[in-house]
Amino acid sequence: MIRVGPAGWAYEDWNGIVYPQPRPRGFDPLTHLAQYFDTVEINSTFYRIPAPATAASWAKRTPRDFEFSLKLFQKFTHPEMFEKATGADAWSLGQPDVDEFRAAIDPLAAANKLGALLAQFPASFKNEPDTRGYLEWLLERFREYMIAVELRHRSWSDDPMPTLELLDAHGAAWTQIDEPKFRFSIRQNLLPNVRTFYYLRLHGRNAKQWWKHEKSEDRYNYLYSAEELEPFAEAAETASRAVKKAYLYANNHFSAKSVANAAILKHQLGQDLEGEYPEEFVERYPDLKDKVKVLPSLIPSRKPS
Repeated sequence: MIRVGPAGWAYEDWNGIVYPQPRPRGFDPLTHLAQYFDTVEINSTFYRIPAPATAASWAKRTPRDFEFSLKLFQKFTHPEMFEKATGADAWSLGQPDVDEFRAAIDPLAAANKLGALLAQFPASFKNEPDTRGYLEWLLERFREYMIAVELRHRSWSDDPMPTLELLDAHGAAWTQIDEPKFRFSIRQNLLPNVRTFYYLRLHGRNAKQWWKHEKSEDRYNYLYSAEELEPFAEAAETASRAVKKAYLYANNHFSAKSVANAAILKHQLGQDLEGEYPEEFVERYPDLKDKVKVLPSLIPSRKPS
């Protein structure tokens, strides 16, 4: 089984493209997005641990066979960012933090809607004795879950065998990523390392704004062409023959480009493109014009004065 979806759903710049503009009262973007995809990656859990009631709400607002993958809280992977954002001590990390996060996501697990947990480390997280020890600690604490580890620094792939041995010993998937490649960027082969699941993320290739940008979302302003997506569809197809589950997420969320690329990937994988896509969306991303059902305009026409 290959599940394809976007990373996140709460983006204002999706209004008038994927979501109505203005949004009608009671409109739920998550429920709306779930008509197109059977999975989504939650990014908000990186910034704050959700209340269990919030996770239970996510489960209730999506179809029975829907799955969520979630980023681990930033205190687990970006301690300096956590300290800067909260003023709290990140180095006090311990079992209580693990227990709090586990309790938060229990409603999704109970509803059989929990996919993988994503431990996304920054490019500054290098392959060193201390970081390997910490990674082993983290994997052990979340051993009951499918956990995907995203490593970005090249030191992890220059000598890949120790990295593979560490991840394999804990049943963790080495997250395969596509992003702009710089001198110290990780190198990968898009192959699975464990038989349980496969995890692939597409960040876009906006090298110009990757490190220097006015807004953080500018980094993800990149639309993959259908030709650029074909190798990833092929990689997911190949991986799916070796694993029980495969997850493929598009994180290039600027102006809903992730939705367009996820839909194209589904088409390339021979999956049905369910739901009705807004007219504005198809006009913006014409590669999908003959592949999806089209809704009337999201934006009400103005009556002549």
